[in-house]
Amino acid sequence: MQRALGAAEMRCAQAQERLTDPRRRVLELLLGSDGPLKAYDLIAAYGEAGEPAKPPTVYRALEFLERLGFAHRIESLNAYVPCRLDADGHSAAFLICECCGAAEEFEPDFTAQFAAAAHAGYTVRAVTLEARGACAACRR
Repeated sequence: MQRALGAAEMRCAQAQERLTDPRRRVLELLLGSDGPLKAYDLIAAYGEAGEPAKPPTVYRALEFLERLGFAHRIESLNAYVPCRLDADGHSAAFLICECCGAAEEFEPDFTAQFAAAAHAGYTVRAVTLEARGACAACRR
């Protein structure tokens, strides 16, 4: 977690942004989780002494973390995960287990799709792929 937080600090400095205490706390919660977290899970777990955060605090932090590439929103789960890849501006792809709810990020290769989009005159800003199925542990 310390390595990820240090990398986040460095990327914030390069982007002339600040990893404020609320942003850092939400990132810590995401990094410490075994699976995707909904915003209300983050709100409830936010305080060190068990006190919840105000919803706008968490939602603003999530928006910041998404914008800078520190977190991804899994649309179908309406939940968030930390970015586990070090690449800036990469396409997000997730394998989501329908049994246990685990979500694993991987790096997809959309080279052909981006080339087709460019040929059609489109500029692709972002792609998120969500593949659902059963993880190895649940298949056993």
